[in-house]
Amino acid sequence: MAATAPAQIRPFQPGDRGQVLALAPRLTEGVAPWRDPAAVRRAAHNWVQASIDTAGQPGHAVYVAIASDQVVGVVSIREQTHFTGQTDAYVGELAVASGMERRGIATALMNAAEAWAAQRGLAFLTLQTGAANQPARSLYRELGYREEELLLTKAIQPGHQHGQPQSLSMLHVLAQVAARVACGHEAAT
Repeated sequence: MAATAPAQIRPFQPGDRGQVLALAPRLTEGVAPWRDPAAVRRAAHNWVQASIDTAGQPGHAVYVAIASDQVVGVVSIREQTHFTGQTDAYVGELAVASGMERRGIATALMNAAEAWAAQRGLAFLTLQTGAANQPARSLYRELGYREEELLLTKAIQPGHQHGQPQSLSMLHVLAQVAARVACGHEAAT
């Protein structure tokens, strides 16, 4: 790998908009495979767009990484109330341009987010990432982040009935009941 000059971290400027939006697809990496890829791409674009649209509002910030006059990374931060009532800083998005990974850009952007939180007297910086996004999870562990919450997902099959195991179809259930009635184990009603 050729040596590169470190990226400069600075606040988002309106002229960065197109280049920052171009980083949105990076946020689709590591998303659970059962999620609709087109919906994930739309969501990622909308997240980044909302972050840059609110960057100048109180309690919001966006920083970009610049290398060779190009935006090569972005981090968005905002104040967010934790369920305990405490206000935390929250990283909405962190993305680094393809081919620019492992050069310290994400770490520099996270350092900017942490400094933003510290300037506001916030005790915690939180974020979410996909369970399958191992590069991001490794980075966050290296930076001292710990898991606090866990989102669990289960696909629900069409026709799932309350109180019935998901693997049993309604016909299977009816066949089991009929067999029990025939054997005298249950009374027919």
